[in-house]
Amino acid sequence: MNVLVIAPHPDDEVLGCGGTILKHVSNCDAVYVAIATKGCEPLFCAESVERVKLECMEADRFLGVRKTIFMDFPAAMIETVPRYELNGAFIKLIQDIKPDVVYLPHHGDMQLDHKMVTDAAMVALRPKYSHMVKKILTYETLSETGWNIPNISYEFIPNVYVNITDYLDKKIEALAIYKSQIAQYPNTRSMDTVRALALLRGSMMNMRAAEAFSAIREITI
Repeated sequence: MNVLVIAPHPDDEVLGCGGTILKHVSNCDAVYVAIATKGCEPLFCAESVERVKLECMEADRFLGVRKTIFMDFPAAMIETVPRYELNGAFIKLIQDIKPDVVYLPHHGDMQLDHKMVTDAAMVALRPKYSHMVKKILTYETLSETGWNIPNISYEFIPNVYVNITDYLDKKIEALAIYKSQIAQYPNTRSMDTVRALALLRGSMMNMRAAEAFSAIREITI
């Protein structure tokens, strides 16, 4: 089975899906990660951008990702990209990889990059192209999910839980590779917070640790 995780920025794939990626890899699924954006000057210096990219490649290799694809749209400026260009890039991505399952960021996240990436991906995931994806789920990203203006349309409402009890420690190890991105507790991007969320999501379903998702669509043939 082909699996595609679409991440707006490097480290979102580990925060939202790290344990699930490990579980897919253990089941011999081919996992691909697409990083939608890249930091650009003057907002981000070239040295820091290269450092994060190297961390991403190392973390994804650690998880067992088959290939990491860098789409290189401008981070924090993705709205400057023509909509047809953004949509077209995701259509090509989906049709090239032909995933059975796709993981997307939650559309209600605070960061505009997350919303626009999900919007463009959903255009590409319409069931009208030669390859139709069988399952689409959105994931939660600490420091983005739940921080928007209180509104029901922004709420992350999970209805799928993946047991990552056997993979939580390794997910934390993968996150630790992102030295430039992690912080000390109580920062939301601390390893303690990531572990705490996994324990919370697990306990909700009487499991030791889990990642939570919201199902958008599933096609059963």
